[in-house]
Amino acid sequence: MAKQPINNKKKKNLTFIDIVKGNFLNRDEVKVHYRYFLLIFALMMIMIYSNHLVNQKIERVNELKEQTEEYKSRNAFAQSKLIKVKLESELGKEMLKDSLITLENHPHKILIKLDSIDGKSK
Repeated sequence: MAKQPINNKKKKNLTFIDIVKGNFLNRDEVKVHYRYFLLIFALMMIMIYSNHLVNQKIERVNELKEQTEEYKSRNAFAQSKLIKVKLESELGKEMLKDSLITLENHPHKILIKLDSIDGKSK
């Protein structure tokens, strides 16, 4: 049997500076796994993009909720006005039956001030 040649190369220890500079990507052990790194990178990009789409849809849903609240309040206001108009027309019809006329000027309020406990007025 033939003996395999022995590599007497010492493996250089990986330091923090090598990681920061990116020198660890040039090591022989890492070169074998480049396909997996690319797969992980692609999956991370897909995940980031899908998260971005979800955030856009959440913002759109919030805008639509605000619009629906505004439309609901407008609808409630319009319905209250409609009810008032209907009541006024019904009252007008009833007053005509009784031969009453609606007032053009509203009545005045009279205020009385009392000075003492006795109830004497000025």
